[in-house]
Amino acid sequence: MRLALVHDWLNQLGGAERVLEDLHQFFPTAPIHTSIYWREKLPQSYREWDIHTTWMDRLPGVHRHHQWYFPFYALAFARMNLASAGYDAILSNKSGFCHGIQAGEIPHLCYCLAPTRYVWEYESYAARENLPPVLRVALKPIISALRRWDHAAAQRPHTHFIAISTEIQERIRRYYQRESEIIYPPVDVKRYSVFGNPGDYYLIVSRLIPYKRIDLAVRAFTALGLPLRIAGSGRDRAALEAIAGPNVEFLGYVPDADLRLLLGQCKAFVFPGREDFGIAPLEAQAAGRPVIAFGAAGALDTVIEGETGVFFREQTVEALIAAVETFDAWAVDPWACRANAERFSVERFQQEITAALHSLCVKS
Repeated sequence: MRLALVHDWLNQLGGAERVLEDLHQFFPTAPIHTSIYWREKLPQSYREWDIHTTWMDRLPGVHRHHQWYFPFYALAFARMNLASAGYDAILSNKSGFCHGIQAGEIPHLCYCLAPTRYVWEYESYAARENLPPVLRVALKPIISALRRWDHAAAQRPHTHFIAISTEIQERIRRYYQRESEIIYPPVDVKRYSVFGNPGDYYLIVSRLIPYKRIDLAVRAFTALGLPLRIAGSGRDRAALEAIAGPNVEFLGYVPDADLRLLLGQCKAFVFPGREDFGIAPLEAQAAGRPVIAFGAAGALDTVIEGETGVFFREQTVEALIAAVETFDAWAVDPWACRANAERFSVERFQQEITAALHSLCVKS
């Protein structure tokens, strides 16, 4: 099978890029088509990949500020014509507009990380990003046009959708009126070990950006006076440090080798955002540690309440404080956490995504 991989943009490392890394490992000869690629920001290993970009890659400042150009991604992918490139199948890894490529009659499997969030959930997105009221109003006609394009692109008969969670499956049905099956993203469970003596600190591993709601955890743990360590970087770091007490420690980027130990020795992992899936809580469980999560969306697929963690039901500081105060992390069986994480292994993902590709090609 001659396969093409399609990805929205390559200028940062996040959950979407980790999925792409696994897809590239499974299909190492498949070229990767994307809108932009920031070579210097991404791992050296990416430079060995066969990466093809669009005209957007030459726009000024697009690598550092790709959000500024959000109306252009639909246009870039609409002009990306892979129909005559000789591929047997196309696999897109979508959270933006990359499902809108021109595939003709080539079977197209869209691994949907999310229907484009800032298009379909514009009001909440604009609030999180603190867009000025005048700009919010000015952007509405553009958002409406992008919704129409995005919906139309999802109706192509040779495109088949795979959802990463029950939350995303429901959104695909609601926004695109398309059915989908679920294949959970991969977790490299084998990288993590269960430690015998965890410490007393709580842990967050995340990009520090608005929708992750790290501010909830910072305020809650500052009020509680309990030790919280935060691994990761992002544009919100300075603002978060300004509201943090001395018990909250910002670690910045943590290498993978150190992260394994950090996860394995935390008292519990804290997951305050509403995520479409969320791999980090499963990595914590792979290391035998329980999760305190906002009980919505992807966390409902990855955390077993009362067995591998606890949910707080309102996304407020007070609800998170109550969950921390009442949850007995020491009573959780580390091996139950590990067993739950093993349901999401890389090997399982490879088998399911390969089977879905072959099934789609046979049907076509």
